[in-house]
Amino acid sequence: MLKIGCHLSISKGFLAAAKVCSKIGGNTYQYFSRNPRGGASRPIDLDDINAYLDYAKINNFATLLCHAPYTLNAASDKDETREFALKVFQEDIALLENFPDALYNFHPGSHVGQGVEIGTKKIVEILNKVIYPEMKTTILLETMAGKGSEIGRTFEELKTIIDHVELSDHIGVCLDTCHVFDGGYDIVNDLEGVLDEFDRVIGLNRLKAIHLNDSKNILASHKDRHELIGKGNIGLETFKNIINNPRLQGIPMFLETPVETELDYKSEIDILKSIYEF
Repeated sequence: MLKIGCHLSISKGFLAAAKVCSKIGGNTYQYFSRNPRGGASRPIDLDDINAYLDYAKINNFATLLCHAPYTLNAASDKDETREFALKVFQEDIALLENFPDALYNFHPGSHVGQGVEIGTKKIVEILNKVIYPEMKTTILLETMAGKGSEIGRTFEELKTIIDHVELSDHIGVCLDTCHVFDGGYDIVNDLEGVLDEFDRVIGLNRLKAIHLNDSKNILASHKDRHELIGKGNIGLETFKNIINNPRLQGIPMFLETPVETELDYKSEIDILKSIYEF
């Protein structure tokens, strides 16, 4: 079964978002824990969460993915920014622990001139503070395009973070197709080679989610501008290869493409379903 979804608002609750997801043909979704530019955390509504869990079980939903706000920068050189990152992690994980197997995705951060090594140490420091042994939530490092001083532009940079997290069993990776393509990994002409490299460096067992996004830019542009599926430089044939790759079966995949409304995701989900061969 293709585990496919998109980015949805939970302003009306988890259950309401799940019903929108079903309407557009999905069986999972991603949401922001709060305003993507920051802001207060969402109050925990156990009645809504339990209603969602019942609905998800009946409708065979895949794992839910929560995306941290873009303002979370665990690698920052500013104490207040890193304190905000710690607070967001703690609040979001507290909510996600009400789900049996939630995923929490974040952009590793930008070192803002300090250098990758220092920035990486700061990311690891925060992760070691927020992860605890009995935690059910899996935290995902997202692959990045490499613009500016982003950390996570290579598989090796992500592996360094993972290697220094004390409870690394709680760490996985979310592979963003636009990001890796813009970052220089040629998933168009050598998807198997890219997956081989990921497996060699990080391990495919840590690949827990995939962001399906076409790219407005060329390979290794380091720009990060998403495009509709099949309308960019990655192309529909590559997405067909991705969703049908035997090594990627069972991994939930999420659209973050530039649609005008949430319902517009339906046409892209329909396209992906029509070329899914399993």
